[in-house]
This record gives sequence, C-alpha cells and structure tokens, in this order.
Amino acid sequence: MERRNYEREHGHVKAGELFRLVVDHAQFAWLHNISEFVVRIDESLAAKEPITPEYTSVAFSLARKMFMPTESGDGFQKKYFDAIQNDPAVVIEHAELARLFNNELPDSSGA
Repeated sequence: MERRNYEREHGHVKAGELFRLVVDHAQFAWLHNISEFVVRIDESLAAKEPITPEYTSVAFSLARKMFMPTESGDGFQKKYFDAIQNDPAVVIEHAELARLFNNELPDSSGA
C-alpha cells in the first residue's frame, strides 16, 4: 500500500531501493515498529538458546497490541486503521490475523 502511494508520486522503485526507503524515508517511518519487531523475532530464531514459552507469550502480546487498529493510535496503529477503512484486501487480512490471535496457544506447561 505505502509502496503504491510512493510510486504514484515518485515513479517505480526496485526492491533494493524500496528497502532503503523503508529504512530511511519519512513516508515509511510508520513501518519502523513492525520492522524492528520482525528483526527481534528473526534474531531470537537465530539464537542458540531455545525460544521459551514466556518469550512466545510476550511476542504474541506485542503483536496483538501492534495490530490493534485505532484512530488515535501510534503511527502504525493509525495507518493500519486507515488501511482497513480504505482497502478491502486489508480487511480480509486483518480478519485472518484476528482469527489467529484469538486462537489460544497450546499450554506448554504440561498442565
């Protein structure tokens, strides 16, 4: 969505240029929280230590909070809210994400 908006104004950009824009350009600043979240998960997956149930629970909680669209939320939450209001494809994906978030994680405590 943001890429389409950017390309309408500035013309087509290649994938490498898009990555640089996401990191450096103010128009993409609202995506920084989610990209940092993805990096943290990636680093955890690459670490030698196993991922704990506690880490998984915290990660899910952060993701739920991040993907809570609100008109008055932070940059990402506001843009996400706007996208849901304006793009039927985003509505469908949000519904799937909500379904996944509402599924309980298996109890790994053995209880």
